[in-house]
Amino acid sequence: MLAMNYQFISIEGCIGAGKTSLATMLSKELNARLILEEFEDNPFLPKFYKEPDKYAFQLELSFLAERYQQLREKLSSHDLFQPFTVSDYIINKSLIFSRKNLDKDEYLLYQKLFNIVESSIPKPDLLVYLYLDVEHLQTNIKKRGRNYEQDIKKEYLDKIQDSYFDYIKHIQDFPVLMIDTNKIDFVKNEGDYEKLKKVIFDKHENGLQIIEL
Repeated sequence: MLAMNYQFISIEGCIGAGKTSLATMLSKELNARLILEEFEDNPFLPKFYKEPDKYAFQLELSFLAERYQQLREKLSSHDLFQPFTVSDYIINKSLIFSRKNLDKDEYLLYQKLFNIVESSIPKPDLLVYLYLDVEHLQTNIKKRGRNYEQDIKKEYLDKIQDSYFDYIKHIQDFPVLMIDTNKIDFVKNEGDYEKLKKVIFDKHENGLQIIEL
């Protein structure tokens, strides 16, 4: 029986890291409220991958609005039958991506808007960052077959991963687990999933901890 040390866990990772898969698996097993990022209907996403300089600001602004609205709605309501919540993103993802996608002036403006909305969103009790090297990320991206993702460059994945690293290493308000999942397959291997789950639900100190499975 798992000790439920946390009521709100966010799963993060670079594009293709498996965060949605893990969040979904945990929610099904533990009868948790599941918050998944709604991005597939975003009209700017395919345009951004084709012309990033032209559509970056529109994309990041639309994502911020959607994430803010979804998290406010989901986290403001309390469900006695689903006291545990798991999400496949954190609101700070908006700042992480925009730091790399926007030019300096756009980013400064975006940061002001982000600071206004971020203060009203509850922080997770635990942040889990699934680390995969870029080669594994590219393999997963190809497997899931979203057309607009197939031309994502290694350099873009590298800079997004670096942006995540820059953010999470400074967190002190809650525990952050950076879990190296390069040698496991928690989706297909039940033993790997159980190992990962055990690590997640242990009691952890605030700040960054790096774990290799």
